[in-house]
Amino acid sequence: MFRYTDYLPYNKFPTIVEGGTPLLEDKNLAERLGLNNVYLKNEFQNPTGTHKDRMNPFIVQRAIENNKEIVVAASSGNEGVSLAAYAARAGIKCIIVTTDNILPNCKEAILATGAEIIFTKTAFERWEIIKKHVEEVNWFSATNYMNPPVGSSYFGVQGYKTISYEIYEYFGDNIPNYLAIPTSRGDLLFGIFEGFKELNSLNIISKIPKLIAVEPIPRLELILSSKAETNNLFEGKYSLTPSVGGNTVTRQSVVALNRSKGYAVSVSQEEAILNTKELSKSGIFLEGSSAIVYGGIKKLVKEGKIPKNEEVVLIMTSYGSRNSYGMIKEILR
Repeated sequence: MFRYTDYLPYNKFPTIVEGGTPLLEDKNLAERLGLNNVYLKNEFQNPTGTHKDRMNPFIVQRAIENNKEIVVAASSGNEGVSLAAYAARAGIKCIIVTTDNILPNCKEAILATGAEIIFTKTAFERWEIIKKHVEEVNWFSATNYMNPPVGSSYFGVQGYKTISYEIYEYFGDNIPNYLAIPTSRGDLLFGIFEGFKELNSLNIISKIPKLIAVEPIPRLELILSSKAETNNLFEGKYSLTPSVGGNTVTRQSVVALNRSKGYAVSVSQEEAILNTKELSKSGIFLEGSSAIVYGGIKKLVKEGKIPKNEEVVLIMTSYGSRNSYGMIKEILR
């Protein structure tokens, strides 16, 4: 990512050689979907196995610049593992606030770095603990702790622009018209949008591709259809896809979709299981929270929102080892 420092918050930051993930052309998935071509951006090939590794170098560097002694995150797994690794790399203390539902392998990976874990009974309690310590003890929070929520540290979100830069380097000005992105509160979605917006404003690319937010329950989908507001709470099941779970959305997600003229589409837990199984049979074993992008595109093609002569990029965020026991059990059933 040091190639892009002219467009990033810092030109020095802790690194474990993140970024530079491959784009895989997958004709088999394209044939199944009835599309001209499908490309997979394999973000699970980052150092800790997730796209979060593009965000945390800048979060940790921001904390250091502000003389913070502790970085903290509310996390169900992926963000906790990544932040703990980058904090350890920089020699700064890290605390992860989570619930008992955290995956055992994520818990072990966090503790192995020397980071501390605080457990809460509910996801919302994580935010309360972090808010108290940010205000009273001078912690630096990587993630949201407000309600209604905002995104994670904006300095970190800027790191996701590098995905857009890498996609441009692969395609030039012939970037596919559609990019599908697993979405909870939209950090990845907004960062990718910011990257393409900058490339477009510099006349490097002629248009911004349509971004597609794929979520486990209708949230952004309802907002874009004017059936809900950004400060609403949304009901639905997402226990098998916790990395994109939650009953809230952020304004940044809506901005990214509206300005890229994109879509939001929801994929149920039952569909997420089938998506994960189907991709696994093709040798692509993903966390269910990542595999839903395949189901989202399948839906939009069926509905005619994506023409069958199009090409699509799927952002694959996390490998299958991050699946919960419940998801693994369903996949093997």
